[in-house]
Amino acid sequence: MQKRNHSRELKLEVVRQVATGQKRPAQACREYGLADSVLSQWRKEYHERGDAAFLPSPSEQANTQEQRIVELERFCGQLALENQVVKKALQSMGSRSAIS
Repeated sequence: MQKRNHSRELKLEVVRQVATGQKRPAQACREYGLADSVLSQWRKEYHERGDAAFLPSPSEQANTQEQRIVELERFCGQLALENQVVKKALQSMGSRSAIS
């Protein structure tokens, strides 16, 4: 079975509907195509963290930021290398046109 990623907004909406009694858990699961265990997990997280539920933890956020920094550094290195190649090509073209 493929794991689906649900938006934070959807999770909050479903959990709040169940918490306020607007929908029963079974009804919410049917309507949103969720397993009971998934809804239970969402309700537990919402109960523990409130409105901060479903946000990445600080360690997950730091890891994501570190990965992004590595990606940007790699891209910056690639651009620097491409700049060197272009500069050498322009210098070569300039010296050839000066000779002609």
